[in-house]
Amino acid sequence: MPDISRLALFCVATLGLLVVPGPAVFYIVTRSVAQGRVAGMISVLGVHAGSLVHIAAAALGISALLAASATAFTVVKYVGVAYLLWLGARKLMRRGEDEQQVELPVQSKRRLFWEGFVVNVLNPKTAIFFLAFLPQFVVPAAGPVGPQILLLGALWLVLGVISDGAYALLSSALAGRMRRSARARRRLDMGSGLVYLGLAAWLTTAKT
Repeated sequence: MPDISRLALFCVATLGLLVVPGPAVFYIVTRSVAQGRVAGMISVLGVHAGSLVHIAAAALGISALLAASATAFTVVKYVGVAYLLWLGARKLMRRGEDEQQVELPVQSKRRLFWEGFVVNVLNPKTAIFFLAFLPQFVVPAAGPVGPQILLLGALWLVLGVISDGAYALLSSALAGRMRRSARARRRLDMGSGLVYLGLAAWLTTAKT
């Protein structure tokens, strides 16, 4: 296994990457703003459950196959794009609600978790990232590569949940008043839809 100094370096590098908002953070913030901190934290868990799939795939070498196969990469990419487009269109087409209605429509915890999971799993850029980043801290002479990648992935997940959870809690607190206004909620829906469409556009730039 990697020594303590290498693991510490990995944690520092990971935190440096995590504190910079990326597509997953924008998704989590969108859910937190729209529905509150519980929804945001469930979205965090869903996103990182998706990361767990990518980490396991990297350890098993599946991500390498995805990177090597243009067909497989393209299929995964456009399935993800289609899903994000559907989410975005659904938000943008949602009809405005009565201005007197102040209760926010609540998505189930299962749905929140599933959306976060699917958004991350269907992003081939995440698979390629883990395939490129984790092996940089592997020491072949220290033992089998697979278990080392799993250890590094576990550290990434812990730090990722902490970092993204902080974004979720902060954005939820700042948006608390907005959620009590029907007009503001409509704007949040439109903002959410645009975020989904933006993620879809970003995903189309992924290349093998």
